[in-house]
Amino acid sequence: MNNSKSLTKLRGVISALLGPEGCPWDKEQTPLSLCDYVVEEAFEMVEAIRADDPKEAMEELGDVMFLLLFIADLYEKKGSFTLEDALDSSSAKMIRRHPHVFAETKFENQSELLRNWEKIKRSEKDASNKIFDSLPKGLPPLLKSYRINSKAARAGFTFESDEQCTQQLESEWKEWIEALNSGDISKSEEEFGDYMFALVELGRRKGIKANSALDRTNIKFLERFSKMEDLARDQNKDVSEMELSELNELWNKIK
Repeated sequence: MNNSKSLTKLRGVISALLGPEGCPWDKEQTPLSLCDYVVEEAFEMVEAIRADDPKEAMEELGDVMFLLLFIADLYEKKGSFTLEDALDSSSAKMIRRHPHVFAETKFENQSELLRNWEKIKRSEKDASNKIFDSLPKGLPPLLKSYRINSKAARAGFTFESDEQCTQQLESEWKEWIEALNSGDISKSEEEFGDYMFALVELGRRKGIKANSALDRTNIKFLERFSKMEDLARDQNKDVSEMELSELNELWNKIK
Protein backbone atom coordinates (compact mmCIF):
# COMPACT_ATOMS: atom_id res chain seq x y z
CA MET A 1 0.00 0.00 0.00
CA ASN A 2 1.51 3.28 -1.15
CA ASN A 3 -0.34 6.42 -0.14
CA SER A 4 2.55 8.84 -0.68
CA LYS A 5 1.29 10.06 -4.06
CA SER A 6 -2.20 10.84 -2.72
CA LEU A 7 -0.73 12.48 0.38
CA THR A 8 1.55 14.65 -1.76
CA LYS A 9 -1.40 15.60 -3.98
CA LEU A 10 -3.54 16.68 -1.03
CA ARG A 11 -0.68 18.68 0.48
CA GLY A 12 -0.30 20.34 -2.94
CA VAL A 13 -3.98 21.31 -2.88
CA ILE A 14 -3.49 22.91 0.53
CA SER A 15 -0.40 24.77 -0.65
CA ALA A 16 -2.37 26.16 -3.59
CA LEU A 17 -5.23 27.23 -1.32
CA LEU A 18 -2.79 29.09 0.91
CA GLY A 19 -0.69 30.46 -1.95
CA PRO A 20 -0.72 33.95 -3.51
CA GLU A 21 -3.56 33.04 -5.86
CA GLY A 22 -5.33 30.89 -3.27
CA CYS A 23 -8.61 31.14 -1.42
CA PRO A 24 -9.08 34.29 0.72
CA TRP A 25 -11.06 32.35 3.35
CA ASP A 26 -8.46 29.60 3.68
CA LYS A 27 -5.65 32.13 3.98
CA GLU A 28 -7.39 33.71 6.98
CA GLN A 29 -7.55 30.45 8.93
CA THR A 30 -5.43 29.53 11.94
CA PRO A 31 -5.06 26.25 13.86
CA LEU A 32 -7.43 27.70 16.46
CA SER A 33 -10.09 28.74 13.95
CA LEU A 34 -10.08 25.23 12.44
CA CYS A 35 -10.70 23.43 15.75
CA ASP A 36 -14.49 23.41 15.47
CA TYR A 37 -14.28 22.10 11.91
CA VAL A 38 -12.07 19.23 13.05
CA VAL A 39 -14.60 18.29 15.73
CA GLU A 40 -17.51 18.55 13.27
CA GLU A 41 -15.82 16.44 10.59
CA ALA A 42 -14.73 13.89 13.20
CA PHE A 43 -18.34 13.51 14.35
CA GLU A 44 -19.45 13.07 10.74
CA MET A 45 -16.80 10.39 10.22
CA VAL A 46 -17.89 8.56 13.37
CA GLU A 47 -21.51 8.74 12.22
CA ALA A 48 -20.60 7.17 8.88
CA ILE A 49 -18.60 4.41 10.56
CA ARG A 50 -21.40 3.58 13.00
CA ALA A 51 -23.88 3.57 10.12
CA ASP A 52 -21.65 0.98 8.41
CA ASP A 53 -21.42 3.19 5.31
CA PRO A 54 -17.93 2.62 3.80
CA LYS A 55 -18.42 5.14 0.99
CA GLU A 56 -19.42 7.91 3.40
CA ALA A 57 -16.70 6.88 5.86
CA MET A 58 -14.11 7.18 3.09
CA GLU A 59 -15.27 10.70 2.21
CA GLU A 60 -15.38 11.85 5.84
CA LEU A 61 -11.99 10.31 6.58
CA GLY A 62 -10.60 12.34 3.68
CA ASP A 63 -12.19 15.50 5.09
CA VAL A 64 -10.61 14.88 8.50
CA MET A 65 -7.23 14.23 6.88
CA PHE A 66 -7.53 17.44 4.89
CA LEU A 67 -8.06 19.48 8.05
CA LEU A 68 -5.22 17.77 9.90
CA LEU A 69 -2.84 18.41 7.03
CA PHE A 70 -4.14 21.97 6.76
CA ILE A 71 -3.34 22.58 10.43
CA ALA A 72 0.08 20.93 10.07
CA ASP A 73 0.86 23.22 7.12
CA LEU A 74 -0.13 26.31 9.11
CA TYR A 75 2.17 25.32 11.97
CA GLU A 76 4.98 24.60 9.53
CA LYS A 77 4.60 28.04 7.94
CA LYS A 78 4.90 29.57 11.43
CA GLY A 79 8.07 27.57 11.99
CA SER A 80 6.55 25.70 14.96
CA PHE A 81 6.94 22.14 13.63
CA THR A 82 6.52 20.10 10.45
CA LEU A 83 4.16 17.28 9.57
CA GLU A 84 7.16 14.96 9.64
CA ASP A 85 7.90 16.11 13.21
CA ALA A 86 4.35 15.23 14.26
CA LEU A 87 4.42 11.82 12.55
CA ASP A 88 7.86 10.95 13.93
CA SER A 89 6.73 11.97 17.40
CA SER A 90 3.66 9.73 17.15
CA SER A 91 5.71 6.78 15.88
CA ALA A 92 8.20 7.14 18.73
CA LYS A 93 5.38 7.41 21.26
CA MET A 94 3.60 4.27 20.03
CA ILE A 95 6.83 2.28 20.02
CA ARG A 96 7.62 3.48 23.53
CA ARG A 97 4.14 2.63 24.81
CA HIS A 98 4.11 -0.87 23.28
CA PRO A 99 7.18 -2.54 24.77
CA HIS A 100 5.39 -5.89 24.45
CA VAL A 101 5.46 -5.42 20.66
CA PHE A 102 8.68 -3.52 20.01
CA ALA A 103 10.76 -4.83 22.92
CA GLU A 104 11.00 -7.96 25.05
CA THR A 105 8.51 -6.96 27.75
CA LYS A 106 5.87 -9.55 28.64
CA PHE A 107 2.55 -9.01 30.40
CA GLU A 108 0.41 -11.62 32.13
CA ASN A 109 -2.88 -10.07 31.07
CA GLN A 110 -4.49 -7.03 29.45
CA SER A 111 -5.06 -5.33 32.80
CA GLU A 112 -1.32 -5.39 33.50
CA LEU A 113 -0.64 -4.14 29.98
CA LEU A 114 -3.00 -1.17 30.39
CA ARG A 115 -1.51 -0.27 33.76
CA ASN A 116 1.92 -0.17 32.18
CA TRP A 117 0.51 2.01 29.37
CA GLU A 118 -0.67 4.58 31.92
CA LYS A 119 2.65 4.38 33.76
CA ILE A 120 4.56 5.11 30.56
CA LYS A 121 2.21 8.00 29.69
CA ARG A 122 2.79 9.60 33.07
CA SER A 123 6.56 9.17 32.80
CA GLU A 124 6.48 11.15 29.54
CA LYS A 125 5.14 14.22 31.34
CA ASP A 126 6.18 16.29 34.31
CA ALA A 127 6.80 14.17 37.40
CA SER A 128 4.15 16.15 39.28
CA ASN A 129 1.42 15.16 36.80
CA LYS A 130 -1.50 13.21 38.18
CA ILE A 131 -3.41 10.37 36.56
CA PHE A 132 -6.28 12.48 35.22
CA ASP A 133 -4.19 15.44 34.06
CA SER A 134 -4.13 14.00 30.54
CA LEU A 135 -7.93 13.74 30.37
CA PRO A 136 -9.18 16.24 27.74
CA LYS A 137 -11.36 18.83 29.45
CA GLY A 138 -13.58 19.23 26.40
CA LEU A 139 -14.76 15.62 26.18
CA PRO A 140 -18.56 15.15 26.13
CA PRO A 141 -19.70 14.15 29.65
CA LEU A 142 -20.72 10.57 28.80
CA LEU A 143 -17.45 9.85 27.02
CA LYS A 144 -15.52 11.58 29.81
CA SER A 145 -17.25 9.38 32.40
CA TYR A 146 -16.10 6.27 30.52
CA ARG A 147 -12.52 7.53 30.29
CA ILE A 148 -12.47 8.45 33.99
CA ASN A 149 -13.61 4.97 34.96
CA SER A 150 -11.15 3.41 32.55
CA LYS A 151 -8.19 5.39 33.86
CA ALA A 152 -9.20 4.73 37.47
CA ALA A 153 -9.36 1.00 36.73
CA ARG A 154 -5.90 1.08 35.15
CA ALA A 155 -4.65 2.60 38.37
CA GLY A 156 -6.23 -0.29 40.28
CA PHE A 157 -9.07 1.81 41.71
CA THR A 158 -12.15 -0.13 40.73
CA PHE A 159 -14.57 -2.74 42.06
CA GLU A 160 -13.10 -6.16 42.75
CA SER A 161 -15.98 -7.85 40.95
CA ASP A 162 -18.89 -7.10 38.62
CA GLU A 163 -21.21 -8.11 41.44
CA GLN A 164 -19.88 -5.30 43.65
CA CYS A 165 -20.34 -2.86 40.78
CA THR A 166 -23.93 -4.04 40.31
CA GLN A 167 -24.58 -3.59 44.04
CA GLN A 168 -23.24 -0.05 43.82
CA LEU A 169 -25.53 0.64 40.87
CA GLU A 170 -28.54 -0.60 42.86
CA SER A 171 -27.50 1.58 45.80
CA GLU A 172 -27.20 4.65 43.57
CA TRP A 173 -30.67 3.95 42.14
CA LYS A 174 -32.18 3.90 45.65
CA GLU A 175 -30.44 7.15 46.54
CA TRP A 176 -31.81 8.77 43.38
CA ILE A 177 -35.36 7.66 44.19
CA GLU A 178 -34.99 9.02 47.71
CA ALA A 179 -33.77 12.35 46.32
CA LEU A 180 -36.73 12.49 43.92
CA ASN A 181 -39.17 11.81 46.73
CA SER A 182 -37.57 14.59 48.80
CA GLY A 183 -38.36 17.12 46.09
CA ASP A 184 -34.80 18.47 46.18
CA ILE A 185 -34.03 19.21 42.50
CA SER A 186 -30.31 19.79 43.03
CA LYS A 187 -29.92 16.57 45.03
CA SER A 188 -31.95 14.65 42.45
CA GLU A 189 -29.65 15.81 39.67
CA GLU A 190 -26.58 14.89 41.73
CA GLU A 191 -27.87 11.39 42.49
CA PHE A 192 -28.95 10.87 38.88
CA GLY A 193 -25.39 11.72 37.83
CA ASP A 194 -24.01 9.24 40.36
CA TYR A 195 -26.29 6.54 38.98
CA MET A 196 -25.22 7.23 35.41
CA PHE A 197 -21.56 7.19 36.44
CA ALA A 198 -21.99 3.76 38.06
CA LEU A 199 -23.92 2.49 35.02
CA VAL A 200 -21.14 3.64 32.69
CA GLU A 201 -18.62 1.70 34.80
CA LEU A 202 -20.70 -1.48 34.77
CA GLY A 203 -20.98 -1.19 31.00
CA ARG A 204 -17.22 -0.67 30.70
CA ARG A 205 -16.57 -3.80 32.73
CA LYS A 206 -18.80 -5.70 30.31
CA GLY A 207 -17.03 -4.33 27.24
CA ILE A 208 -19.74 -1.78 26.43
CA LYS A 209 -18.92 1.87 25.71
CA ALA A 210 -21.78 3.99 27.02
CA ASN A 211 -21.34 6.73 24.43
CA SER A 212 -21.60 4.44 21.40
CA ALA A 213 -24.36 2.35 23.03
CA LEU A 214 -26.49 5.42 23.65
CA ASP A 215 -25.80 6.72 20.14
CA ARG A 216 -27.02 3.41 18.74
CA THR A 217 -30.22 3.72 20.77
CA ASN A 218 -30.70 7.33 19.63
CA ILE A 219 -30.44 6.25 16.00
CA LYS A 220 -32.87 3.36 16.55
CA PHE A 221 -35.41 5.66 18.20
CA LEU A 222 -35.17 8.28 15.43
CA GLU A 223 -35.62 5.65 12.72
CA ARG A 224 -38.66 4.19 14.45
CA PHE A 225 -40.20 7.58 15.09
CA SER A 226 -39.74 8.54 11.45
CA LYS A 227 -41.55 5.35 10.39
CA MET A 228 -44.27 6.13 12.91
CA GLU A 229 -44.74 9.54 11.29
CA ASP A 230 -45.04 7.83 7.91
CA LEU A 231 -47.76 5.50 9.23
CA ALA A 232 -49.59 8.47 10.71
CA ARG A 233 -49.48 10.32 7.39
CA ASP A 234 -50.91 7.24 5.67
CA GLN A 235 -53.88 7.73 7.98
CA ASN A 236 -53.97 11.47 7.20
CA LYS A 237 -52.90 12.24 10.75
CA ASP A 238 -50.16 14.28 12.42
CA VAL A 239 -48.32 12.64 15.31
CA SER A 240 -48.31 15.92 17.25
CA GLU A 241 -52.12 15.86 17.30
CA MET A 242 -52.62 12.18 18.13
CA GLU A 243 -53.46 10.65 21.51
CA LEU A 244 -50.74 8.75 23.33
CA SER A 245 -52.69 5.51 22.96
CA GLU A 246 -52.73 5.99 19.17
CA LEU A 247 -49.00 6.73 19.11
CA ASN A 248 -48.25 3.64 21.18
CA GLU A 249 -50.26 1.56 18.76
CA LEU A 250 -48.21 2.84 15.81
CA TRP A 251 -44.97 2.39 17.77
CA ASN A 252 -45.79 -1.24 18.53
CA LYS A 253 -46.56 -1.91 14.88
CA ILE A 254 -43.11 -0.64 13.90
CA LYS A 255 -41.32 -2.60 16.62
